[in-house]
This record gives sequence, C-alpha cells and structure tokens, in this order.
Amino acid sequence: MKKVLVAEDEESIREFIVINLTRSGYEVEQAENGAEALKLFSADESSFDVAILDIMMPEIDGLTVCKELRKKSSDLGIIMLSAKTQEMDKVQGLLFGADDYVTKPFSPSELMARVDAVYRRVEMTRGFRKTDFAGETIVLDEFELNLRNRTLSKNSNLIELTQVEFQIIEYFFKNPNAALSRTDILKQVWGNNYFGDEKIVDVNIRRLRMKVEDNPSSPTRLITIWGLGYKWVSNS
Repeated sequence: MKKVLVAEDEESIREFIVINLTRSGYEVEQAENGAEALKLFSADESSFDVAILDIMMPEIDGLTVCKELRKKSSDLGIIMLSAKTQEMDKVQGLLFGADDYVTKPFSPSELMARVDAVYRRVEMTRGFRKTDFAGETIVLDEFELNLRNRTLSKNSNLIELTQVEFQIIEYFFKNPNAALSRTDILKQVWGNNYFGDEKIVDVNIRRLRMKVEDNPSSPTRLITIWGLGYKWVSNS
C-alpha cells in the first residue's frame, strides 16, 4: 500500500487532503502538529513513501520537520504546503530537502498530480536499487556517479543526495558540457505534467552547488548559462 504522512494543523484542510489521498488509493496517517508528525514517522520510518507538511504548524514547524525527516531518509518524498505570502519559506523548504511545494489554496487535481509525481520518483529510486547495473558508473574528473547504488562521490568521498538531486546530477552527467535549459531539467526530473514553475530547478541547483562545489558562490562545475539554464563542465 502507498503510504502518506499528512501534517496539517487546520482540520478542514487536513480532512480535504486525507479524503483525496484515500480516494486515490493511498493509506494515510495524519498529524495535527509537527511534533506528532515526527513521532508517527519515527514509529515506522520504512512504511512511509511521501510526507505532506504544512509550513506553519504549532509545536514544531514544517520546515524543521522537513529537515529532520530528510536526515532520517533520502528516499522519502516530501511536499511542503504554503501560503502565497511564504515565498522565502518555500525556498527554505527546498533547501532543507523537500521535493516540491503546493501553494494554498489548491485543487484536488493539483494536489494529486504532485503527490503521484513524487510517489513515482520514490518508487523509481527504490526500484533502481534493486536492479543489477553490474556496477555501472559515470566518471567525470574527480566525480563518480554510481547508477546502481544511486550515489555520487567526489575524490572517493560520498556526497549525500536526495532523490531529486540524484536525478538532476544524472541528467547532467549523461550530458556533460551541454547547456540544459530549465524547461529541459524540469521535464526530465519532475515530468511533463508538472504544475509548478521553473524556480524549483534554480533552488535545487543552488542546493547541489553547496554539495559539489569547492566554492558554491563561484561555481566551476555546475555553471549558469544566462537566459537558458545550466551546464556541467567536465574536462574528461
């Protein structure tokens, strides 16, 4: 059974989400605050596929919950719920490891499209780990991407990546020195039917630079192509 953790302090919104998830075949555990969400997840970490977290919650806010859940699991799909006025919080959530965000108010179709997309990515990631790639790797300079283990290392040092980050890096490594547009990256990683805007690409690139670059503020590998998108620079 596909299982989702829903953490939302407004009962009417939480019930709306639970009803739509249940109708779509998901099993749901619900929490009315951040502390309860962390408790539910800790009780059975391996059973959850996706977590939907409201940013503004009592006791422990959604951003803190997101950060803690990402520490516990790189596979878990995380979607943040935010108000239109919480633009910086959305960015912060993505930097903390969220996969996506949905802005209130939202329609059932938008919510389910986002949840289904994140769930497919989770399943794909877990499926890859069960597939025999015979140790297939892509080596670019000091970086090595292991497609079987879904890992990236730099000078033999492992870099912790979320599932979204791995998919972005994989796209770059399969297209080294090629300028990839934001639209290309969005379609490759989030799918053709993604409801959101391209800003999610920029935030994830920023997060990746913090992990792979020696000086993230002056990148030499993951560079910006102004007016288009990004490029992975390789000497290999």
